Amino acid sequence: MNMRLLGILAVAVLALAAPWIVYPVFLMKALCFALFACAFNLLLGYAGLMSFGHAMFFGMAAYFFGHTVKVWDWPVEFGIVAAVLGAALLGLITGALAIRRQGIYFAMITLAFAQMIYFLCVQMPFTGGEDGLQGIARKPLLFGLIPTENDYGLYYVVLAIFLLGFGAIYRFIHSPFGQVLKAIRDNEQRAVSLGYEADRYKLLAFVLSAAVAGLAGATKAMVVHFATLTDVSSGTSGEVVLMALIGGLGTITGPVVGAFVVVAMQDYLAFVGQLVLVIQGVIFVVIVLAFRKGVVGEIADWWKARRKIS
Repeated sequence: MNMRLLGILAVAVLALAAPWIVYPVFLMKALCFALFACAFNLLLGYAGLMSFGHAMFFGMAAYFFGHTVKVWDWPVEFGIVAAVLGAALLGLITGALAIRRQGIYFAMITLAFAQMIYFLCVQMPFTGGEDGLQGIARKPLLFGLIPTENDYGLYYVVLAIFLLGFGAIYRFIHSPFGQVLKAIRDNEQRAVSLGYEADRYKLLAFVLSAAVAGLAGATKAMVVHFATLTDVSSGTSGEVVLMALIGGLGTITGPVVGAFVVVAMQDYLAFVGQLVLVIQGVIFVVIVLAFRKGVVGEIADWWKARRKIS
């Protein structure tokens, strides 16, 4: 049995046993943000598109889910589907306009859209304004067959959703579509000269990233029972960038590691108050200076070098 298979089995056993060792709500939040970070990594790490406003998909999906489940009394499954489709549609509209520019101009356009969405969320009645949507009830899944009122049962549902989103991203990256994305990221002019429509591929990557971010946002709203302005704020957009950079851009598991690190700091260092932001800043600076490819990226390079020597 090779080392890779052993590692996968060890991670699987740890994931199944985790809620009986660590507080399950923390794990569920971390998984939601890990999926969000993976969606962002698909856009920046593989398509080379820097978004400063990715929280608009995460947060709006949380609002879509909360409104459909709480106000319209839809089943949870339909609420999640509505949230993902809503985030994908928002990604299609904003992406179609943003990809007309490149580099910092693209990033600033996404930031402008995110600020517009934030302002609309403050004003629109269906979001609850500054109060947000509170008291989103946990309902059984699959028409009552899977109970989710218990944190332990809900953890495995969230884990399955995370694996679904993570698996979809993995498939995208390792498909011909993913290879074209990497070619566009590395040298867009050369990819165009080979006959690929770069804008179409970038728009598709943007929509896919928005949809997976929406899946993460809807799942988080299901876990914590509410959706607030924090979910669509620029601070959340900044956090997902931090998660991806800490773990390692352009790596499969890097954003997952980065998300768990950031969420753990927020939860277990909450007693220091606003100083947690200073600690995050220090860790970010250390990672950028000492681990240029992120934690997972540096470990992967070290392992490859070790295998070459042996």
